[in-house]
Amino acid sequence: MDPYAVLGVAPGASPREVAAAYRAAAKRWHPDRGGGETAQRRMAEVNAAYELLRRGEAPSRTDRHGPVGEDGEVRYRRPVDGRWHRLQGQWLPEHVRWALGPELTAALNPDEDVHLVTPVSTWASPRSVLAVTDRRLLWLHDDAVMGRVRSLRYDAIAEVSHRLRRPRRRWAILRVRTRSGRALTFSEVPPGTAAAIERRVLGA
Repeated sequence: MDPYAVLGVAPGASPREVAAAYRAAAKRWHPDRGGGETAQRRMAEVNAAYELLRRGEAPSRTDRHGPVGEDGEVRYRRPVDGRWHRLQGQWLPEHVRWALGPELTAALNPDEDVHLVTPVSTWASPRSVLAVTDRRLLWLHDDAVMGRVRSLRYDAIAEVSHRLRRPRRRWAILRVRTRSGRALTFSEVPPGTAAAIERRVLGA
């Protein structure tokens, strides 16, 4: 994701400008104003973009897409070695690949569709990224050393629910229980995004 493009602000925008752009986008795309699944997805993108900028975690904008290879796949130049590499997840829109990052994108199955991506916190990592695909939950423990990418298929989920966190109720906690009895908790989730995730899982 290019968070600057999502919020419509220039790189280097002040925190006040970013907050104002977020409020304007939230008014436009909040699911309570209608718009169905499109509004839910756009609101999730807006929330994720704001969190990236608020936390100072906006991705680098130095990567550039390169030529299409003989196999029809797009290449990109990796700044570390200056060589062209295969672009993973190229069936996804560019802003979705930005939001996922390289590790989650590499963990996707061919043609796996991604419905939304959002920063979250878990007991194992306060800096995590959760992706909701057409077949599973997929998340990255960003500050972990090993076992960084985890996933859970929808058919293995027995229950999913969310609740607003007190006292200010600005964030929601998403709880998932598997059929084997394992419990997972994702916190620091925007309430609208948590509700959209719950609906997606229950409707799968």
